[in-house]
Amino acid sequence: MRLFTCVFLAGCAAGWAQSTADRVVGALKDRAMAEQVAMLKTDDRIAMYSALVSAKPSDPLHYQALLASAYIQKSRETTDFSYLDHAVSILNDVLAADGSNYEALRLLTETQLERHLFSTAVASSLRLIQISPVDPWNWGTLGDAYVEMGDYEKAGDAYQKMSSIRPDLASYNRAAHFHFLYNDVPGAVAIMQKAIESGSSSSENVAWCMVDLGNIYFKSGQFELAQQSFTDALRTFKNYHPAYAGLGRVLAQAGNVQGAIANYRRAQEITPLPDYAAALFDLYKKAGQNDLAAKQMELLDVIDKISAANGEKANRNLVLAFADHDVKLDRALQLAQGELEFRRDVYSYDALAWALYKNHRIEEARQYMEKALALKTPEPGFGSTLN
Repeated sequence: MRLFTCVFLAGCAAGWAQSTADRVVGALKDRAMAEQVAMLKTDDRIAMYSALVSAKPSDPLHYQALLASAYIQKSRETTDFSYLDHAVSILNDVLAADGSNYEALRLLTETQLERHLFSTAVASSLRLIQISPVDPWNWGTLGDAYVEMGDYEKAGDAYQKMSSIRPDLASYNRAAHFHFLYNDVPGAVAIMQKAIESGSSSSENVAWCMVDLGNIYFKSGQFELAQQSFTDALRTFKNYHPAYAGLGRVLAQAGNVQGAIANYRRAQEITPLPDYAAALFDLYKKAGQNDLAAKQMELLDVIDKISAANGEKANRNLVLAFADHDVKLDRALQLAQGELEFRRDVYSYDALAWALYKNHRIEEARQYMEKALALKTPEPGFGSTLN
């Protein structure tokens, strides 16, 4: 597989750092306003665009699209998908009035990725590439969708095209993740550092890359550098839950159980993800706080019941949480199998292999683990099913 060496040497990634906020600023027709908006927090942008839409400007669709993009950014920052629902509703209104509205179509592709509608996102990206082949963002969303579908050859070509058009935070971030997938840790680190140096009008986008860099360091055993990168992310974007979780992992690895608990609790208070509940369960067990550990397992059960009530058929994080702790193994397998209906990347194969293994379906597990290892991705947990 050809990686991004040529682009990187010339100056040249779910989850990817997005450039929605940068594009929002660029879309503003008043450049003086654009400079002011670049300094606003996402909540303030939402309030401003809402006010502009309510004022019934001469170009209402333009400002509705800007409002939708701010809601997408807010969803990224909080993992609260009600913001994404707001964005989709607005974009549908825009497209109902103007079915060829380019910015609305481009933003709608982002929402398709967030909703894991990857084949739809491929079709949308290809349509937009026909309209504007020199827009790097369309190549990025195409690559993102192909990565999740496990079509790495096409993803690499799309990312190469994106990077050649515009080497910036968004393209560097994707290239770094792609290098990591193919077991090139030094290349992934160097390119992710370029992403951070490139900057963004959104501090969350930069913090995302810092967390990604911290994760690469952690997975390759460079724990002090990982801790520094997660700390930098928190300095860049206040109360960033993935950064708190990253610090929790580093402190847990170092044996600082109470420090790890404190950081994971902070992450969980901001966004109660299954990963955080699973990590806290283990940490509370180590600390001898069995009652608190039991509450985390109860939380995982609640998350799963809510997901099931909402018709969710796949959740990779819940798969790993259940399989790791030998609970609800039938549900773990069900969710892992559901994942393959729309996503066939190495991480989905790993989750399914682990769920199969825990359900004593060893040979099937081995087959899927071999698929997970196809790229030699240096994930510490990969390959345990084969041991």
